[in-house]
Amino acid sequence: MKTATLNDYKKRIGCVLEHIEQNLDAPMRLEKLAAVACFSPYHFHRIFRGMVGESVKEYVRRLRLERAAAQLSRGAVPVIDVALEAGYDSHAAFTRSFKAAFGIAPSACRGLWQIESSSGVHYGGAAGRSFRSRRQGGKMKVEIKQMEPMRVACLRHVGPYDEVGETWDRLLTQMGKEGYLGGNPAMLGICHDDPETTPAEKIRYDACLTVDEGFMGLGPIGVQTVAGGSYAVMTHKGPYNRLGESYSRLMGQWLPRSGRELRDAPAFEIYLNDPQTTQPGDLLTDICAPLQELRRGEEEK
Repeated sequence: MKTATLNDYKKRIGCVLEHIEQNLDAPMRLEKLAAVACFSPYHFHRIFRGMVGESVKEYVRRLRLERAAAQLSRGAVPVIDVALEAGYDSHAAFTRSFKAAFGIAPSACRGLWQIESSSGVHYGGAAGRSFRSRRQGGKMKVEIKQMEPMRVACLRHVGPYDEVGETWDRLLTQMGKEGYLGGNPAMLGICHDDPETTPAEKIRYDACLTVDEGFMGLGPIGVQTVAGGSYAVMTHKGPYNRLGESYSRLMGQWLPRSGRELRDAPAFEIYLNDPQTTQPGDLLTDICAPLQELRRGEEEK
């Protein structure tokens, strides 16, 4: 079952890689790419990064640069035309990116170079057939847990993820004033958007505290229920700004080899210690990814 699932995931990601190359100048909408792969839009970007080793944005940028190198090697197209086709709005910006990728200026390009790629996929190279699923070293400790639904007080943050601290301060201050911090409520974070494809000012994040049935909301602080069910749980140790690495390992490395599929619901984070009194390297965060329930007759792996 595990091998079949890994092969299935590779085929689905391979279809996305082929779709991107065939539509390299079109907008890369997350919902469309997720539909091509038959993955939930909640999880597609993390599965893609974990398996390919690049975000969608990074992958598209690299293929456009490789296409530009191929065009310039033929010598018939002005550099500025190639730059505009590659998505750059100026000769200078294109030249900087090109030199960073290939080590030479576009005007000096007389052959086709390829940027190093852990996935083995390059422009014009039959993406679906050449794709190698990335495999990271080291062991991952992932537990499959049955979790009960959790009623939470929540305050929505809209903006970059690295600015959620202010929202947490507001939530904790208000809830503390009203006496809702007794009993050590769990602290959860729900990340709704991919920062690679969502404008920074539109990224959504919910700061949440578990509450009982008596809590009905408090001004801007709302209430919602985090669904119960099966979850793949992995503990991340370290600063919050490196959570993305653990998400990629969980969803791009463990998941395709697990024999499981994700539910169409957001993952969430449980913060296990206090960032005010804990060194960044010692912070502990449970990443909880919602799994589809096993069908009758299937065994837990």
